[in-house]
Amino acid sequence: MNFIEEDFRIYSKDEDGNIIAEITFEEIEKGTFNINHTFVDESLRGQGVAGKLVEKAVDKIKNKNGKVTATCSYAKKWLEKNS
Repeated sequence: MNFIEEDFRIYSKDEDGNIIAEITFEEIEKGTFNINHTFVDESLRGQGVAGKLVEKAVDKIKNKNGKVTATCSYAKKWLEKNS
């Protein structure tokens, strides 16, 4: 799966241009980033796509020397298990 990375968003589209997976995060204060949204299309659920999105977002934030927080329930659980 190809992911498109923007400053505060990572996503993937299907062949018709529809978003099928997405994660967004924002800098809530200097150096602290909040993962606030994760979406995976039903057709992809159970394949680890959401975990890959969170992992990519965390890597991107840490590459900016940022601290990671989450208000997205999935990302919060992922961080508890993987941090």
